[in-house]
Amino acid sequence: MKTYYKVICSLSLGLLLLACQSPPEQLVAKAPQAEHDLWVQQTSSKPVENVLATTAETKQLQPTSQPDYDLWQRIRDGLTMQHMDNPRIQAELAWYRKHPAYMRRVAKRAEPYLFHIVEQIEDKQLPMELALLPIVESAYDPFAYSQGRAAGIWQFIPNTGRAMGLKQNWWYDGRRDIRASTEAALTYLQQLRTALDGDWLLGLAAYNSGQRRVERAIEYNHKRGKKLDFWSLRLPRETRSYVPKLIAVTKIMANPKAYDIELPALANKAYFGSVDTGGQIDLAQAAELADIEIEAIYLLNPAYNRWATSPEDQHPLLLPIAKVEKFKQALATLDENERVQWQRYTIKSGDSLIRIAQKFITKARIIREVNGLTNNTIRAGSTLLIPTASAPLEAYSLSADQRLAKKQNRKRGDRTDYMVRPGDSFWSIARTYQVTTTQLASWNGLSSRDTIHPGQKLVIWQKKATVNLASTSLPKREAMVRKLGYRVRSGDSLARIANKFNVSVESILKWNTLDSSRYIQPGQLLTLYVDVTGGR
Repeated sequence: MKTYYKVICSLSLGLLLLACQSPPEQLVAKAPQAEHDLWVQQTSSKPVENVLATTAETKQLQPTSQPDYDLWQRIRDGLTMQHMDNPRIQAELAWYRKHPAYMRRVAKRAEPYLFHIVEQIEDKQLPMELALLPIVESAYDPFAYSQGRAAGIWQFIPNTGRAMGLKQNWWYDGRRDIRASTEAALTYLQQLRTALDGDWLLGLAAYNSGQRRVERAIEYNHKRGKKLDFWSLRLPRETRSYVPKLIAVTKIMANPKAYDIELPALANKAYFGSVDTGGQIDLAQAAELADIEIEAIYLLNPAYNRWATSPEDQHPLLLPIAKVEKFKQALATLDENERVQWQRYTIKSGDSLIRIAQKFITKARIIREVNGLTNNTIRAGSTLLIPTASAPLEAYSLSADQRLAKKQNRKRGDRTDYMVRPGDSFWSIARTYQVTTTQLASWNGLSSRDTIHPGQKLVIWQKKATVNLASTSLPKREAMVRKLGYRVRSGDSLARIANKFNVSVESILKWNTLDSSRYIQPGQLLTLYVDVTGGR
């Protein structure tokens, strides 16, 4: 990028030590709790007088001493950003200080991953503040998924993830791979910082909102003779709070006692080790060999979407460091055929490879490869070998399917199960059921930018369900219920008919003994029980 400006703040160890103050202003910050927005609005809009004299770190300028050199102290020794100040930083600090339990939870959640990240940062000679960035990005939740389609502790969106070499398929999502995503994130941050004239604050801003957006903001200020530092740029509100949020976390980690926050002690040693499994392996089988809970397998290997490692790549398995040798020894004695269970299936008339794959929670492509098929053509009476989970699917509690089921089953009111049909979109379904696209996506573990497809099951929650007249008893209010015959028209769907007559799709299915997976046809006659008073 052409150099448009001079670096405003000096760098120490490649990181800014001081930043210029910007005038007080209002902003809304994205935060893990709703109260955060109000705090930031109220606090950042007030003038901060003599901020360096009133900040909490003046209580105790030196880092808190600890009996042992733990991982937090190692991080503190590498921090250089904690002396920066700005009204926006103070607004973020106020929220974190008011929610100490949140910081403790996030710090504990980071425990399995933090040592590895610190090692990588030191090896690349990068600012230690980057080890705290996942607190801002994902609260160190390896399964975090945002409305912007960002996944993992570093919150890569699909395109950026692929550009940084992170594979994404049905079995595996590299954006959640702890080691691969950390390597990709640190490399990407270095690239952004270099592209923006070595300014780490601008590099961080670009990580949040995109390099070109930051460049356009710089160009805008340059043409008008304005300052070109981060604090002076016109950036999205989320980005304007993103960097201050990281600096606020840095201040807290540098001296938690000054902010009345107590962090759990973390050992300054490796939490996990890596084992080459030599091929696909059932994760329940792996947990048994390592003598650990299957949840522990998923927390260290969150990139695996299903019940087994990927059959296509020999991705290594991360295990608690104390269990590595035990696992290696057990794996060496395991018969090759016991890594994954196989089921022999006899093809029935009317079967298709896609239906069989859905039945066994796998992909048609996997069945083709395993059985040496060149296409999807199959013949009744022939047999197929299909890889299957060794434990009930519910046992794989942190697989993508089980995480989705848990999210969909979280009761939020009255539930409707909806099967996506051709032509449906988030917008059309949300409009029919009078909910927002954001709600609909969130209930189903998706982003409203994701693509839905026919046959996909969605859950819809409503505070006041559409009147369900499936039972013979009428609601307590006075209602005039009439039995109607409705002839399906071209372009009709169950959702449209349900919305038109103020009934539920589930009721129509029950009244007409319909299969939700089958489509209704023009000319088909449906029986409806309609409240003609129009009340809800």
